[in-house]
Amino acid sequence: MAVLSDPTFWVLVAFILFIGLMSRPIGKAVVAALDKRADKIREEIEEAEKLREETQDLLATYQKKQRDTAKDAEAIINHAREESLRLAAEGEERLAQALKRRERLATDRIKQAEAAAIDRVRAIAVDVALDAAEKVIASSVKGGKADTLIDDAIKDIPRYLN
Repeated sequence: MAVLSDPTFWVLVAFILFIGLMSRPIGKAVVAALDKRADKIREEIEEAEKLREETQDLLATYQKKQRDTAKDAEAIINHAREESLRLAAEGEERLAQALKRRERLATDRIKQAEAAAIDRVRAIAVDVALDAAEKVIASSVKGGKADTLIDDAIKDIPRYLN
């Protein structure tokens, strides 16, 4: 029983009791700290999963927008092709009409020039004929007969002018 009177023994017993009594609250504190840490990790994982789902939704939305935009771009390109073909055909038609108009104008101008040339030739022919007739009449008709012809011609002028 000498062990019971030894102070080292009692220090050991007190230390074991102290450790035994303190292990529960310390264990609870450690468990509580670990539980808090586990809860925090769980919350972070849940938040990460939510973010991943949101990211996937955004990705799907942007992919859909990209497909829609690609379809719209293709539709715009097709419309532009159709419009350019239509405008080209319309331009060709306008060009053909303009060429026809210019051809008609040129033809009309040629006809007018021909008519003017014919009128000039006729006028020259009339002038030449009149000069010739005047010379013939002047050489063949003399005296009173010439005066009578001139008076008759002067009287007939108003009738020929109207």
